[in-house]
Amino acid sequence: MPTTIRLSPETEARLSHLTRETGRSKAFYLRQLIEENLDDLEDIYLAEKRLENVRAGQSGTVTADEVWGDLED
Repeated sequence: MPTTIRLSPETEARLSHLTRETGRSKAFYLRQLIEENLDDLEDIYLAEKRLENVRAGQSGTVTADEVWGDLED
């Protein structure tokens, strides 16, 4: 699916330099960045969202003892 992003002039220049030096496309490097880092971004941002929900009372928590107790059953 086609996607458009805006890069800062500095980032655009760095990416352009990399493509000229290696002969690979910008799309190649952007795809690599996304595919290799999406797991980390999901972990960070979904955890932050979960914490916001807990603090707002929209989601609950369990203790470690409850988790371990459930695993032993």
